Amino acid sequence: MNRGQELDAETRYLSILSVLIGCGGVDLYRVVLDEALESALTPVMAKEIVYQAVDYLGMGRVYPFLAAANEVMWNRNIELPLEGQSTTTMENRLEKGTEAQVAIFGEGMKDFWKGGHINRWFADNCFGDYYTRTGLDLKQRELITFCFLAAQGGCEPQLMSHVTGNINLGNDRELLIKVVSNCLPYIGYPRSLNAMGVINRALEHEA
Repeated sequence: MNRGQELDAETRYLSILSVLIGCGGVDLYRVVLDEALESALTPVMAKEIVYQAVDYLGMGRVYPFLAAANEVMWNRNIELPLEGQSTTTMENRLEKGTEAQVAIFGEGMKDFWKGGHINRWFADNCFGDYYTRTGLDLKQRELITFCFLAAQGGCEPQLMSHVTGNINLGNDRELLIKVVSNCLPYIGYPRSLNAMGVINRALEHEA
C-alpha cells in the first residue's frame, strides 16, 4: 500500500468484505472474514455487512455469503444466532427509513417514498429495516453501500448518489479514495477507475 493510502483496520476490513460480496468473491471472503474477526471486527459488524448487502445485490447473490459467514463463525466457536439489531417495527419503519434518507441525502428525500411502490419499499425496507439497525453506524452503512455498488459495476448512477451521501455524512473524498485504493486488488482496475471517476464527477456536481 502506497504511503498516504492507509486505512484504520476497522474501515479497511469493512470495505474489503463489502467489495468481496459486491464482486462475488466468496472464497476469498471466507479468508478475509476470518482475519477481520481475529483483529478488527465484531461478529455483529460482520453479519450486518451481509444483511445490508441483500438490498443492493439481492438475496440470490448474497445467500452464499451468509452461509460462508456462518461457517467461519461456527469454526471460531461464535454462538449463533447473534443478538438481534433491529430497532424498527412494521408500524414505524417507513417513518424511520425516511428519517435516515433525509439524514444522508437531505430534505429532498422527505417525500421520495410517495413516488411509487418501489420508492416506498426503498424507504421502509432498505432504509427502515437496515440502515436503522445497530451494529454499524450510519456513516459505516453508507460507506459499505458505496463499496457494494463500486464492486458490482454497472451501478454508476446509484454510486454517484451514494458518493454524495458519504460526503454529506463526513466520509470525504480523501477517505473514499483510500477505500478504492485498498479495495483495488480485490475488484481490479476497471471498476476502481470507474469508482474514482464517479467520485470526481460527484464532487464537480456539488461544486
